[in-house]
Amino acid sequence: MENSRIVFDTSSIDVEIRNKWGWFVALGAVLLVTGVFALGNVFLATVAAVISIGAMMIVAAVAQIVHAVQVKSWPSFAYFLASALLYALAGYFVLTNPLFAAATLTLYLGITLIASGAVRIWSSFQLRPNTGWGWVLASGAVTLLAGIVFVGGWPVNTVWLLGMYLAFDLIFQGFAMLGFGFALKAKN
Repeated sequence: MENSRIVFDTSSIDVEIRNKWGWFVALGAVLLVTGVFALGNVFLATVAAVISIGAMMIVAAVAQIVHAVQVKSWPSFAYFLASALLYALAGYFVLTNPLFAAATLTLYLGITLIASGAVRIWSSFQLRPNTGWGWVLASGAVTLLAGIVFVGGWPVNTVWLLGMYLAFDLIFQGFAMLGFGFALKAKN
């Protein structure tokens, strides 16, 4: 049996990425600063995250309603309009009951973080030929662990955990991008 392994030719991508090392460093700095700010008040970060999600749902619902009106001759018009109205209703409930929304989002986010961490870990191995790929691996491991903590402590951790997660995820992603960017610079 032959050892089959998929190998990607990343030579041109590697050169382009190495030449853009400053963008990784800049992104890392922005993520780090916003993470430290969120860590300063985790309750405020939780509330801000929930309110932002509710507001985005309302904006998306309005866009869906406008779209539905534009295709009103389509046989599925009523389904599109009903979907938009339900989305608007969900956004309204998120904005009017942020604690319930935070509890729901905490559980949902925990499950999502587990999947996201696994994808980041996988992605880090795709970057493996590049120096600094371990930073992305560490970021994925932290995200995976955060998801496990979210799901394990739910619903008690609802009020503060979303804000704390947001802060730590931003901080770790910031360090990951700083480390990766500076490693790319050193390789140039």
